Amino acid sequence: MTTVTLSGLQVRVQDKTAFQSLDEYYKLCYDFLSFVNRQQLTPIVSPNRHHYIFYQFDQFYGYRITRPINTNLFIEDANSFNEEFNQFLSFLDDVKSDRDDVIRRPYVSAYLQSRGVHKVIYTIQQSIGCVGDSFDNSNQSRKRVGQLFEIFIRLIIQRLGLDCDSRTITLPLPGYPDHEMSFELDLVFSKGSTLVVAETRTLHEKEIIASVKTTSKDRLDKIFLDKHLLSHILGRNVPVVAIFLHDVQRSRFGNSPFGISSTFKSNHFLGYTIALNGLDGVYYVDLPESVIGKQFYEQIKDLQTFLIRDIWVLTA
Repeated sequence: MTTVTLSGLQVRVQDKTAFQSLDEYYKLCYDFLSFVNRQQLTPIVSPNRHHYIFYQFDQFYGYRITRPINTNLFIEDANSFNEEFNQFLSFLDDVKSDRDDVIRRPYVSAYLQSRGVHKVIYTIQQSIGCVGDSFDNSNQSRKRVGQLFEIFIRLIIQRLGLDCDSRTITLPLPGYPDHEMSFELDLVFSKGSTLVVAETRTLHEKEIIASVKTTSKDRLDKIFLDKHLLSHILGRNVPVVAIFLHDVQRSRFGNSPFGISSTFKSNHFLGYTIALNGLDGVYYVDLPESVIGKQFYEQIKDLQTFLIRDIWVLTA
């Protein structure tokens, strides 16, 4: 059996032909967790958020530090992750086959309360992110890590039986027939209409746009603006949802460089909602503590809510 190395994981993350199935995401994550256990990487605990940790790689990788990891969601044991992943796939298949009644099943209710969906998605994506953090220049991997999260969410939505893919559309500007504006859309999903409009490179009325980012930092404005512009240009409300992994970053806390701070800008979120238009859903895997139980509750939810209920309301 080949020993998993960090350099080997780096090659796999950079491979543009990989990650075309959920199984490939599983394998990368399982191997990373096995690597961490075998190397006995000592976690660094954040001084102000004790449930967040960091891993530090060895001298060969410049003692680089990973991104913050929420241990309430991150599955550290590879064998436990294997069990959780199988449950995750079963859950998705059950939702696909019986979405109207699946929530009434006792095991599903217990599974959702355990946050099993969030744990699997978070562990997989943060494992990919940690591998990305090991590169000489993390900027070279940041875009790839974001792309892989987008593909990951696409595969999950497709597993539910919906059409879902990325798309670039070009629309004529009203009143200026010789001018067009292009929009690169992370994901467009629907019940069976995507293939109909793929050749026209536009949007069907039954299609929903999903902006998928690892964090909302420096990205909120574009998401709100895209919805505003698309709705104005097409002359109808264009449904847009946002899906984020988390909204935390490493920051200094006292004398420690391992503090945790939020990157969610509540005033910006409210300002865009009031001045432009509200989004049709904002979903997190690691929900920011600053929004729990506050005025954002109706607008910002966890990703489980999206998969079990809201996605079906949007595509009805």
